[in-house]
Amino acid sequence: MRERNKTIATINGSFDLMHSGHLRIIYEASTLSDILIVALNSDSSIKKYKSKKRPIIELKYRIEMVSALFFVDYVTSFDETTPIKILNIIKPDVHINGKEYGKNCIEADIVKKNGGKIHIVDLVDNLSTTNILKKIKLCE
Repeated sequence: MRERNKTIATINGSFDLMHSGHLRIIYEASTLSDILIVALNSDSSIKKYKSKKRPIIELKYRIEMVSALFFVDYVTSFDETTPIKILNIIKPDVHINGKEYGKNCIEADIVKKNGGKIHIVDLVDNLSTTNILKKIKLCE
């Protein structure tokens, strides 16, 4: 990709219980470069940083869902609790993150060190996996 002068964008997350907010941020990420790589937290990674009860959707199915999006070029996964190691390998031109993490997100230093920039995307109000899970509990 680099030999063909293609720009690369990355976005990472668990995308566990994918919803419209995820779709919007992934789509916006796809508009910022020639190639979009989505890096998903592995199941063991999610258990470490979110909860032993998560993920709700196994990695193989999350990969299937994200791969089905026509605006995603590549999907990969990582076992660490942060994407720093994989971002150091990919060296994206731009890394996309939600507004809740801000420009000083944990990915910022490694992305900037490798010549990339951070792009922040606004969130969809009240749309999060946590809020969806709360609603599901109310329905029980």
